[in-house]
Parts: sequence; structure tokens; C-alpha cells
Amino acid sequence: MSVLEWVAASLPALMWVGLLLAPWRPWSTRERIEADPQAGSVDLSEITVLIPARNEADVISHTLTGLQAQGGGLQIVVIDDQSTDDTAKIAASFPNVRVISGQPLPQGWAGKLWALEQGKAHVQTPITLLLDADIQLQPGLLAALLTHKRRDNRQFVSLMADLRRTSFWDRLLLPAFVYYFKLIYPFAISNSRSKLIAAAAGGCILVDTEALHRAGAFASLRNALIDDCTLARQVKNAGYRTWLGLSRGVVSLRPYGSVRSIHDMVARSAFTQLGYSTPLLLLVTALFVLAYGVPFLLLSSPITSRLGVLALVAMMLSYLPMLRYYGMRLAWALLLPFAAALYLGMTWSSAIRYWRGVRSRWKDRVYST
Repeated sequence: MSVLEWVAASLPALMWVGLLLAPWRPWSTRERIEADPQAGSVDLSEITVLIPARNEADVISHTLTGLQAQGGGLQIVVIDDQSTDDTAKIAASFPNVRVISGQPLPQGWAGKLWALEQGKAHVQTPITLLLDADIQLQPGLLAALLTHKRRDNRQFVSLMADLRRTSFWDRLLLPAFVYYFKLIYPFAISNSRSKLIAAAAGGCILVDTEALHRAGAFASLRNALIDDCTLARQVKNAGYRTWLGLSRGVVSLRPYGSVRSIHDMVARSAFTQLGYSTPLLLLVTALFVLAYGVPFLLLSSPITSRLGVLALVAMMLSYLPMLRYYGMRLAWALLLPFAAALYLGMTWSSAIRYWRGVRSRWKDRVYST
């Protein structure tokens, strides 16, 4: 084997071992906030919750019940985004919940951002909680989030929701979704003062209302499909400090259960993540093949088999903290290459949609290119 061939065979192992040794530890789950059920009654009168809701009748009652268990004085605004089900009626049945009838979606706006823009006019408190309609907070979570915000002097804090895992496909793909998100947006760098990376999880964001206004939210990002990270970028650029972490106390009520439903969630923004760049898509494809496919090819030769084993072991070790955090069997790490292949396919599907004129499709709305 020539030196060049040896270097090429070593690349997968170098990639995975390098990931494990990276000082920002993108595979780690150390950035986390969990609910404090012992927090007791907490005064939350300085917070207004904005919940954009479009056809969420199946989950909105759970979301509001979770909020009302957080503490006293919390102001809740539900923006009914042209729902055709009983979302507004169910929300209005809860005490201390204001329901706003959303206006038709203007040209050039994403639906969620238009709903939040309308809700923003009803915020009179110094802090705003942006909460998706399918997110349930466990008792004591908001108090813990507020404490962290104050202690760490952050103006913008968000938490990645715990996605429901009720089927084989959920268990295979959803922890991997969070894993890949952390690889793309290393939390340690995003949480630092560096402006190189700014990230957020849009399901649960606690932010100073002043920061929202100074960042020009939500009009300045009106057509953003990856609205959470775009908002974090603008808040960070405005001079504020952001923080992103994991939590098992922020529970997604959205049922997936099948490859198709997870595909729809991923494909709506995967190519957007790549800036609609075909060269970048090809580069990502090459990297996935190198990282996940080549190690298996290396196993077929006695000369390179050790490099293949090293790459595969390092790969699976990088995934174990995520599996452990979500209470899953560590054997799921063996299927990470399979999950990677599916996610690469979903990314190509997202690109094909874009080339056919569909920028994104979500909540019965199509956003054209």
C-alpha cells in the first residue's frame, strides 16, 4: 500500500477520533437543564408566553396544562393561525389564556413567524417565552430555565425538546437527529461569545423582550425556514448572549412513528441548511460516504481492517452519550450508519423538492422557491 493510499484509508479513523478529541465536545450532553419539581410556587408574572398554533387541537390542552403548572402570574397568548379544527376553542377554555385570531398569511412570511409577529404586540412583560404548541413543560422546568438565565446572565436561552420515541423508527432516528444537530451546531461554541456559531431550538426559547425588539424580530426573519437559528444569530449579532441546551423536561407531543413522518420533518429544511447549494450537498454526501461507508470497506482487507475497526468504534463511542441521556440501550449505536444513510437520503429528497420548485412544505402550506 502506497503512502497516499494509507493516508486515504486513515481518513475515517482520523475524522471520528478527531471528533472525540475536539475541545468543544460536540458529542457531549453536558449542556442541559432539567425540571426542578421541588421549586414550589414561583412568581412568573414577568413572563408572557407566545404560542403559535395551527390545527393543534390534539395537543394544545396538554401544552397549556403544563404551562399552568409552572407557577403563578404567567401570561399566556395563543395565536390561532387560521386553524380549521377546535384549537382556538380548546385554548379559550383555559383560565388566563388569551386567544388571538391570526390574520391571513402575507406574501413572503413563514406561518410561524407571522403568528409570532402578531402575538408580539400583546407582550408587555420584560421576558417572552416562545413555545411551540406541541411542547409540554414538566413541572418546575420554567423556574429552572429562569434561574439559569439569571445566574448565567443570558438574554436568550433555549432547550432542545425530548422527542417522543414510540416506534423502532423513532428510536433509530430521533436521538440521531439531536446528535447531528449538535455536530452541526456545537453547543459549547454557540453558547460562547464567539459569533462563529449561533443556534437555538425553536420549541422552547426564553428571551428578553428588549432583545427581540433590538434584533428586529420577527419581521427581519420573516421568510426564514430555520427560524430558531436565524433568530439566535440576530440576537447574538445585536450584542446579547445566547445559550442552548438539552432537557428531558421539555417534551414534544408530536407523534412521528414512521419513516415518512420523520422524513417530512427533516426534508422541509435540510437543503435550506445547506444554503440550497448543490456543491455543498455533494460535499456532505462525500463526507457521509467517507465517515460511514468506507470503514466497512476497510474491514475487507487485513491491511486496513484495524483502521476500519478504529473508525467504527470511535463513531459509536461518540453516539453513546446521546443514547445514555435519553435512556436508550447502547446497542442502538450499532445502527448509527443505517440512520446516517436514511438522513442523507432525506437531505437529497429535500434538494429534489427544491429543484422542483418547493422550498418547503409544512402545516398544509407550500413555500415556493
